[in-house]
Amino acid sequence: MNMILTLWQITVTWLNSISAYLAMPALRLLLAYEFWDSGIVKFHGVNWFADIQDAFPFPFNLLPVGLSWFIATWSELLGAVALVLGLATRFFSLSLIIVTIVAWVAVHADNGYNVCDNGWKLPLFYLVMFIPLLLGGPGKLSLDHWLSSRVRV
Repeated sequence: MNMILTLWQITVTWLNSISAYLAMPALRLLLAYEFWDSGIVKFHGVNWFADIQDAFPFPFNLLPVGLSWFIATWSELLGAVALVLGLATRFFSLSLIIVTIVAWVAVHADNGYNVCDNGWKLPLFYLVMFIPLLLGGPGKLSLDHWLSSRVRV
């Protein structure tokens, strides 16, 4: 029994050590892929926000449609690049959480304008995946970690 416990402790210690390097980057890369793809579609597409602006939550429903489109597009594109690099991860996680909530309310919710067939599940998955990045940071394989180890305030 002692051997099993010792083996278990060694395994857990090893998993914890690689987790510090791989877990958060895996989340960052998956989210970056999804938001880059969405941003590219917007960048090359036609602004359809005018059709749904009244479904945007306050205060986003007050913004001009062109500005909303610009903010959503560039938040997704810049946020994706920042997530890949692990740069300003908490800021971009919060920014993309806001984009996701607005999209959830205006596009993915059952409001008669659902551009995809994933309803509420996919935005919920994104929000849950952003929580560790927002609260725990980007992990050790990130520019944030590298910068924080060199800059002491």
